[in-house]
Amino acid sequence: MPTIYMIRHGEAAAGWDADTDPGLSEKGRGQAEAVAREIEKRVGKKLPVLSSPLRRCRETSVPLSKAWDCEPVIETRVAEIPSPIEDLAARTDWLRRIMSGNWAQALTPENTGNGKVDLAGWRQSVVDALTSLPQDTVIFSHFIAINVAAGIAAGDDRLVTFRPDNCSVTVFETKGDTLTLVEQGREAETKVN
Repeated sequence: MPTIYMIRHGEAAAGWDADTDPGLSEKGRGQAEAVAREIEKRVGKKLPVLSSPLRRCRETSVPLSKAWDCEPVIETRVAEIPSPIEDLAARTDWLRRIMSGNWAQALTPENTGNGKVDLAGWRQSVVDALTSLPQDTVIFSHFIAINVAAGIAAGDDRLVTFRPDNCSVTVFETKGDTLTLVEQGREAETKVN
């Protein structure tokens, strides 16, 4: 059974209401360095490294990738939840609204922009990305994507089953199309970033 170490990106330099693809803040860069040391110590061997295509995840993966002398593979299926709204302030309101509910509520026409985004397809793609991995892997991803995996593993239909802190490590095992939550990552009250 492959073990998946799913890491939330470090603190972003800007939130959802300010930038569609921010890099890391100074604090976020420090968090990325710390989680690289944690993973190196924890797994004791080099593993494949995957990253969301968004800057905050790519930048969080840099210290570990340098330590392991590898390039992270960009995996679009573990990217941020797609928003049907382009206006940054309205997009943040949309995200806060759907985060308070479950997937049935999130999939309504109002929340998908009348089909502008395929949230059900995105959710399934996160699960498919993890369950298709043939070996132990480290993945740098996002708050909601990690919650998708945790929710599927627990049979919990809420969008937010826990609040993974920046650079927390959530561990899953996969067997076929099944996800098992081995260890929930460190939690914190966190802003969307």
